[in-house]
Amino acid sequence: QVQLVESGGGLVQAGGSLRLSCAASGRTLSSYVMGWFRQAPGKERKFVAGINGSGSSTNYAESVKGRFTISRDNAKNTVYLQLNSLKPEDTAIYYCAADPRWEVVTGPANYRYWGRGTQVTVSS
Repeated sequence: QVQLVESGGGLVQAGGSLRLSCAASGRTLSSYVMGWFRQAPGKERKFVAGINGSGSSTNYAESVKGRFTISRDNAKNTVYLQLNSLKPEDTAIYYCAADPRWEVVTGPANYRYWGRGTQVTVSS
């Protein structure tokens, strides 16, 4: 069993930055794909970024490419999402997810473990 806890969300003005963290416990995550998803009110949960177990491969949604960066520190069992140049449309609850596979996948149904989320609100 894997437990994931997100942190780092908050209220920020447009153009600002945040760094989200996802701390894992229960298993060593070096062989797990990690993903970040987000869900705005009334909308479905969508893929934001993913990273494979070694950190050698990443994938991003088109809407965040060049602005967000996913990284991981396997020694700390933690995954990060750096959010730069934030826009009001980035406002959502951000969720961390993990799955014991090698390739990064984008569908939420492919991830077995989920955190409870952290709210990111970007004001205009």
